[in-house]
Amino acid sequence: MNILLLYPEFPDTFWSFKHALKFVRKKASLPPLGLLTVSSMLPEQWKRKLVDLNVTTLRQKDIEWADIAFVSAMGVQRDSARQIIEKCKKNGLTVVAGGPLFTSEPEHFSEVDHLVLNEAEVTLPLFLEDLAAGAAKKEYRSNAFPDIKTSPIPQWKLLDMKKYASMAVQFSRGCPYRCDFCNVTTLFGHKIRIKTSEQIIGELEEMYKKGWRESIFFVDDNFIAHKSYLKRDLLPKLVQWQESKKTTTKFYTECSINIADDEDLMNLMVKAGFNQVFIGIETPNHSALEACGKQHNTSRDMLENIKRIQRAGLEVQGGFIVGFDTDTPSIFQQQIEFIQNSGIVTAMVGLLQALPGTKLYERMKIEGRLVNSSNGDNADNTTNIVPTMDIETLRNGYKEMMDYLYSPKNYYRRIKTLLNEYQPPKFRSRFRPGQFLAFLRSMVVLGIFGEERFHYWKLLIWTIFRQHQSVSLAVTLFIYGHHFRKVCALHLKTEKQPAASTV
Repeated sequence: MNILLLYPEFPDTFWSFKHALKFVRKKASLPPLGLLTVSSMLPEQWKRKLVDLNVTTLRQKDIEWADIAFVSAMGVQRDSARQIIEKCKKNGLTVVAGGPLFTSEPEHFSEVDHLVLNEAEVTLPLFLEDLAAGAAKKEYRSNAFPDIKTSPIPQWKLLDMKKYASMAVQFSRGCPYRCDFCNVTTLFGHKIRIKTSEQIIGELEEMYKKGWRESIFFVDDNFIAHKSYLKRDLLPKLVQWQESKKTTTKFYTECSINIADDEDLMNLMVKAGFNQVFIGIETPNHSALEACGKQHNTSRDMLENIKRIQRAGLEVQGGFIVGFDTDTPSIFQQQIEFIQNSGIVTAMVGLLQALPGTKLYERMKIEGRLVNSSNGDNADNTTNIVPTMDIETLRNGYKEMMDYLYSPKNYYRRIKTLLNEYQPPKFRSRFRPGQFLAFLRSMVVLGIFGEERFHYWKLLIWTIFRQHQSVSLAVTLFIYGHHFRKVCALHLKTEKQPAASTV
């Protein structure tokens, strides 16, 4: 059989980095890790072709070649996924769909022939068995959370790595926390399941053999959830692997703020090659944190924790939310002050969204406050709930906050705050021509023609003379700022009203 693996396009969002990727001549930030893993689970004799619409186009001859199309997507890819499915169905191609989007809202995709939902290690073999017997069903579901030690190495051979800025690997699934707005535990449960260190090293080796020498994202929702295994096994083996290659691949990941409590863990992560972590801060308001189930952020000085992490050599990116029931109009200034003082340059701020399967979603539905579906975009000034704060006050406050945070003056001020705290890791790093070319492009696009040109040159010169070891990080953040301002201009220039009817 000929199998077409289809990955829908991401719209222009905060995390798409589309405007930043142009500086390094890349098409997408990350590859479709899920599809590459699913490909490894398919019968060996089947022929495969990957079409990632973020880096290429879906051609008519691709569809005509295929017997079955496998589509995987996240919520933010919904529109592109619908277009792909419609195109496949018009051409009489059988469509199999799975992944977070379809698992969360299968009822909206009746046109899909076979929905293989939840985790593929459980449901995909059942589908393949029925398909071989000529009795494939419409939907395959499972409440089981499989041992991911059985998960195979993704098929990197399907990928044109040169088109991506970073590769990806998954060490664990699941999260022990109970945040009511988060659907991670709905999809993957509370129990932490991990791969072995040998599996991870095996995946890194495959990427290395393919010639990959750039950064790698550990896609775990909370990388440090199994601290003892990390410190005892995985991180020491990552250090050994890095040393065996006589260079350092840069890793980045997501984790909870309690990483700040473990200096040994942070030092070991940095030694292993980690230089960046995304942390869900959400809000400096303790009442909101308590109400949404994020108590683990309350009994600590979050600002000091962030600075401690930065001083350890890990740049902190942060997620923030406004629109909690306890929020008042003063929250916008509180968020601004916290973000500016923290030196979190990449601060993703969004209005509260209720995702299917979460406690928040069920509560909003019961209270009659659910408005349509979430579009999956974290920072486009929309919400799918009726907030307790006046909607216009919420939207206007959000717009003003984003205008402030991403104005060149305040954005570059955060970069300087970060650089004053951040202690860059002391490890070997090879010269990368692409970075140098990106630097030259930034001097032209940002330093000559950009609205930030004054701030660009002022901070670049300061960094060269005062923090020369962080010049590469500074330039990267300059380029990110260009992308963030473009996205803010796109999303905040028009007023987006939520639908009046509730569901």
